[in-house]
Formats: sequence, C-alpha cells, structure tokens
Amino acid sequence: MVKVRELNPTSRNFDIRVKVLEVGDERIITSRRDGSQHRVADALVGDETGVVKMTLWDDRIDEFREIEGSTIIVRNGYIGVFRNSMRLNIGRYGKIEESEEEIEDINYENNISEQYVEAPTRFGRRRRYRRR
Repeated sequence: MVKVRELNPTSRNFDIRVKVLEVGDERIITSRRDGSQHRVADALVGDETGVVKMTLWDDRIDEFREIEGSTIIVRNGYIGVFRNSMRLNIGRYGKIEESEEEIEDINYENNISEQYVEAPTRFGRRRRYRRR
C-alpha cells in the first residue's frame, strides 16, 4: 500500500488507502474518438501524507458522491498527468473497496496535484499515422 506523498507521474498498478474528501461539479465532455458524451468530475482524496485530485467518469461520479467522507482502497490505480497536474485514476482494470481502517488526519498542505509536473514520455506505444 503506497501513500500519497510517494506518488509520481510514472506510478502505475498500485494500491492506496485514501479518504474521499470532496466530489466536485461534473461537466459533460465529448469524446474525440467516437463523438459520444461522458460525464467527468474531479474528487479530492487524501491521507496523512497529502491529497491528490482523482478523475471520475460517468457512473463513478454517483458512486463517489454516496461514499463521500469514507475511507476506501483503490486497487490497481495509476497516475495520469493532465495539464501538468498529477491525477489519480482508477482505469478499467482498477477497483474500489471499502476500507476497514479509517483515515482520521488529512495533510491538506501537501496537495500533489498543485505541483507542476511534466508528462512522462511513453515508450513502446505504436504511433498512429493518418492516411491521406
């Protein structure tokens, strides 16, 4: 189990125990890939070492509104970088579980999503070339 302060832009496939502190307003976005519409919102989650924004999509928003204030375990999470800000993501292979241990003290001073970071370079991904 990792702590918020240990997360970095290349963190992948980790488990973390966090408290759901706040779920922000949702907005509607249109997928560039297929034109479908999705709901997206940011949640603030944290532990005794810091806080981080978490990106929520579609039904996850409703799920997190119901558990706001609870401590959860994110299984198989990863960090994404959006507009030079680290975000905790669940992804399609991740899971959310209730935690038996509660987190009481939250370190709001260390918001790792407010730190400016460069997106890591990704190796091994195939590039898509458009045919003309």
